Amino acid sequence: MAKNLLIVESPAKAKTIEGYLGKDFMVKSSYGHIRYLVKTDDAIDTENDFKQKYEVPSDKKAVVSELKKLAKSAEMVWLASDEDREGEAISWHLFETLDLKEDKTKRIVFHEITKPAILKAIDQPRKIDTNLVYAQQARRVLDRLVGFELSPVLWKKVKPSLSAGRVQSVAVRLIVEREREVNRHTAEASFKVVAIFTTGKGKEQLKAELPKRFEKKEEAQEFLQACIQAAYQVNSLEKKPAKRSPAAPFTTSTLQQEASRKLGFSVARTMQVAQRLYEAGRITYMRTDSVNLSDTAIQAAQEEIVGAYGEKYHKERRYKTKSSGAQEAHEAIRPTYFSTHTIDGDNAERRLYELIWKRAIASQMSEAEFEKTTAKITVSTRAEEFVATGEVMRFDGFLKVYMESTDEEAEANIDDEGDNSLLPPLEKGQDLGLKSMQATERFSRPPARYTEASLVKKLEELGIGRPSTYAPTISTIQNRGYVVKEDRDGRERHYTTLSIDGDAVAEVLKSEITGAERSKMFPTDIGVLVNDFLVEHFNGIVDYHFTAKVEKEFDEIAQGEKEWTDMLKSFYGPFHEGIQDTLENAERATHERELGVDPETGKPVSVRVGRFGPLVQIGAADDEEKPRFASLRKGQMIETITFEEAMDLFKLPKKVGEFEEKEMTVAIGRFGPYIRHASAFYSLPKGLDPMDVTEEEAVQIIKEKRQKDIEKVIRVFEENAEAQIENGRWGPFVRFGKQNLKIPKGIEVESITYEDVLKWAEADPKAKSKTTAAKKAPAAKKTTAKKAPAKKAAAKKK
Repeated sequence: MAKNLLIVESPAKAKTIEGYLGKDFMVKSSYGHIRYLVKTDDAIDTENDFKQKYEVPSDKKAVVSELKKLAKSAEMVWLASDEDREGEAISWHLFETLDLKEDKTKRIVFHEITKPAILKAIDQPRKIDTNLVYAQQARRVLDRLVGFELSPVLWKKVKPSLSAGRVQSVAVRLIVEREREVNRHTAEASFKVVAIFTTGKGKEQLKAELPKRFEKKEEAQEFLQACIQAAYQVNSLEKKPAKRSPAAPFTTSTLQQEASRKLGFSVARTMQVAQRLYEAGRITYMRTDSVNLSDTAIQAAQEEIVGAYGEKYHKERRYKTKSSGAQEAHEAIRPTYFSTHTIDGDNAERRLYELIWKRAIASQMSEAEFEKTTAKITVSTRAEEFVATGEVMRFDGFLKVYMESTDEEAEANIDDEGDNSLLPPLEKGQDLGLKSMQATERFSRPPARYTEASLVKKLEELGIGRPSTYAPTISTIQNRGYVVKEDRDGRERHYTTLSIDGDAVAEVLKSEITGAERSKMFPTDIGVLVNDFLVEHFNGIVDYHFTAKVEKEFDEIAQGEKEWTDMLKSFYGPFHEGIQDTLENAERATHERELGVDPETGKPVSVRVGRFGPLVQIGAADDEEKPRFASLRKGQMIETITFEEAMDLFKLPKKVGEFEEKEMTVAIGRFGPYIRHASAFYSLPKGLDPMDVTEEEAVQIIKEKRQKDIEKVIRVFEENAEAQIENGRWGPFVRFGKQNLKIPKGIEVESITYEDVLKWAEADPKAKSKTTAAKKAPAAKKTTAKKAPAKKAAAKKK
């Protein structure tokens, strides 16, 4: 038995560390937390300093039993969970649950899993930091109290099975308020004027823009008309040197934002991949709000930059963390070894690692140097001047490695992008010729809806949440159905262009698709309903400043400046009173809106959240005739649906004709619009409005789907029609009833027998629970059969 037992949180981390320590150390994993607050109402004693009741869940009992046994026989136990508050709490729970002794227990922390870092941690052990544990306990207790006391209020006053959380509710509020800003926005039009000038030297030309925009079409027309006979001259020419500095190394939130922009990763995926990289010893700890780099890292980066690019590309930088509540003030996220430019691993791991490597290396590189030229061009017939800008890079510096993306780049339209190309050689007083001039109608944009990454950025700006909470918060609000992340198509919009055409101004009406959304966060109707209820009755819980203040208090507890029970007492008293008051006095929330009157029946038309989601209702509950209902379509919301749109919902399902002597019906279901025909369902192609489907189109959709199904089937087994080999997205597979079975590598489709199918179906892990249930069923029948005669015998005796 090894003298030392070292306990970490994950098996992957244990495997990496085990290679760095000698035979005197045994490294084991706790698989995260080993005990939790009990799920009953008595988990927290609010009358007795918020004392908590914990339990080891059944799936962790074997782990705890093994660790207890190993700890008993070890001379020293080393607790090596993560270095943040959550990690400190895990160490404390291990200490308590395993009945460890203080003189035989050491706590170690490290922010990278490398041999030097582990050995240094072993040389510098400490005790469990109770202040960090108290801070984590305060968060856990506060969140449990909010969830456990607020959720029943929502069940009673809003809708059954709802739940609320402290940080999650604030995140939903941000999304709801942004949606309302977007809906309130009225697009204002203005005309942007762009001209192409020639220099008279060969094919040289330059693009220039009028800084002023015209609000009215007539003003733009008047300007272009005046320009037809005008002369143009370079009035001023200004050249200025400009520099651009690199961004700081990644923190948790900036990594999540940049991985979203550059790699298209969700916040949760970024953290999962980063966790794997950390546990494999590739990067430093991935939950941090520090931008600091250690002296060792700065030196290693310098060696790599000078060796790869030369001395002129290096510039040492030391970044300071701006976040006032930075709790993990250790290091930014960086590679453990700068000499490793790429790694082995799956595609996501390689891409994220390279992003982290580039960002960290770039932070220690020289500025990029530019020369920016601005030319102002006069118009002889008008007072306005055109402006042409050009930029030439004199030294690439850090841009040789990395360029940061911005949210604005994702939102920008092509028309509004700057033109930073190099200008042709120009002189002050030089005459220019006009090649073309166009005034284009442009519209003001509403505020951008949040992506997962921009929501994290906003939460961080407001001081809400911490590095460890961003990903779970965003996952939770989607899992609860308060928010959806989805793409939405844009809509057609018409705009006007005016251009100089000979001696006249030509006007052309054009169209564009605007407002398309990609991976944006939209509130659902139930999310809006819950948010409005909480804002009205529990404004403190969803108040941005209050939530940020609570985070600050957690930081003060972690630093030993505040007593955690005092903080909870000051919160809980008023909160609990508010719960009681709301239960007794608040009216039930339905979010109901009256839209108008049905012209056919004269009954009121309203929209509200029903038991199964948002719906439109014609009639009232107390009418003799039962009200009619229709569910809202995807993308429609209670707040914005119009009377006309609501009435359209009652036009479906509709019959569109017959095919093969059976009716075809168009309807909208859970997964979108479809055609029902002969007990089969056929999805409508994207972009085809269910209200406009013709009989011919419906027949075509059915035929095309049948043909695809025929082409999909490679082979059907004679022994059983339910067994067939099909072409799937990732190649051939076997469909056997409700099971989809993988074909083992190296086996040709032609050689597969029905016996193979049966063997694979039996071995399929997804089918084991069904198989077990099927095996149990006959036994149950036998028991019933045996008992029947006994009942008859008893009846005869009576």
